[in-house]
Amino acid sequence: MSKLKSPLALFFITILVIAVLALFGPEEKSLGANVRIVYLHGAWVLAAEVAFLAAGITGLLGLVTRRDGFHDWSAALGRTGIIFWLTYLPLSLFAMEANWNGLFLAEPRFRLALIFAVTGVLLQAGLWLFNINWLTSLGNLVYIIVLRVVFSTAQNVMHPPPSPIFNSGNYAIIGFFILLNLLAGAGAYFLTRWFLSFQKPSPANSR
Repeated sequence: MSKLKSPLALFFITILVIAVLALFGPEEKSLGANVRIVYLHGAWVLAAEVAFLAAGITGLLGLVTRRDGFHDWSAALGRTGIIFWLTYLPLSLFAMEANWNGLFLAEPRFRLALIFAVTGVLLQAGLWLFNINWLTSLGNLVYIIVLRVVFSTAQNVMHPPPSPIFNSGNYAIIGFFILLNLLAGAGAYFLTRWFLSFQKPSPANSR
């Protein structure tokens, strides 16, 4: 496989395209050019959540069908999700500093995001070490369920619903944000394919 065709190379190329594109995103009336980091931060956390959700769904399919392919996808998607989740945190801090002139570390959703980052890293490390198909799938399924339940009841301070972007009425901003999400999703797919490429065989008696 040539280097340019490898999933990891495609992942980094996608990240480079996203970084360049983010520099030219449409400005917003209140935040000006600083809104670009908000676009990126939003796309990143959505990519992480979609990866976690996909890990849970494929994990559930693996538990029901007992097919190794679903278990493998669940493992790879869970690892992709935590990579995006971890890298979303500094983007969130950057967005706070750039737009609100300070770090509000006690912000409920950021605090929860940090807790789930630590928990997620420990979970993925443990699942990788144990390397048991059904346990990996179950762990990813429980993780996304708990994450969504906890965040659904979390207080909104710096993340007021409904979505400010999709309710802005500015189609340039909406279109740009959708494009960033599609590219972030492509990056997540390439990273997942890379994780799949060195998936360790699970012990035969673990299924």
